[in-house]
Amino acid sequence: MALERACRYGVCQICVEEDPPVEHPVDLAAWPRAAQFYFFRTFDRPHFAVTSRIDVTDLMERLKPQGMSPYRASLYAIGAGIHAVPELLMRFRGDTVVRHDAVELSMTVPTKAGSFNYAYVPFDPDFSQFNHVANALIQAASEMVALAANSGTRDDLCYMSCLPWLDYSSINNAMPGPEDCIPRVSWGKIVKTADGWSMPMTLEVHHALVDGAHVGAYFAAVQGALDGL
Repeated sequence: MALERACRYGVCQICVEEDPPVEHPVDLAAWPRAAQFYFFRTFDRPHFAVTSRIDVTDLMERLKPQGMSPYRASLYAIGAGIHAVPELLMRFRGDTVVRHDAVELSMTVPTKAGSFNYAYVPFDPDFSQFNHVANALIQAASEMVALAANSGTRDDLCYMSCLPWLDYSSINNAMPGPEDCIPRVSWGKIVKTADGWSMPMTLEVHHALVDGAHVGAYFAAVQGALDGL
């Protein structure tokens, strides 16, 4: 049974916790990527980022006029993409590798004071439910004064940031060190093209856990989620 708990922002009653986050240990002896894991763990700069164009023509021409937020639709598609690829749910702590059943989406949110804060939104495959919860939690984060940054005690997260001012071609994120294995997603300005509308999106990952094929699967899942709205 779901247990009501106080909202992490102290301002709403929609935060519900079904069960503690579930993670599964990965048996390194049987894991096909164990050799790659140990190899890339030795790198000083083990992260890599890939930027691709996302087609948002249907979102801009059909769904936005109906009242759908392109921002929250993008969040939903990113969440669907992350959860579609098991490697993007994996984290390591030293030589221990785990796979989470689910991760929360942690995004930067502009504040009324002119700075930014962080919101933490659980992914729900039901878009209407996700949209409702995300809207409330993002609004709450925008009104906070204290910075709600991850203290480093959690890795069941995916970090994300929107740069709506820039139709960029590449981006790198600030990383605390080579042990950080939480994926980062960035996306930029939606622009008109000859064929419709598109935007840049970047996925940055730790190569000890994620390869190029996994990144390709992520982008395919994101596009599929947007097309399915």
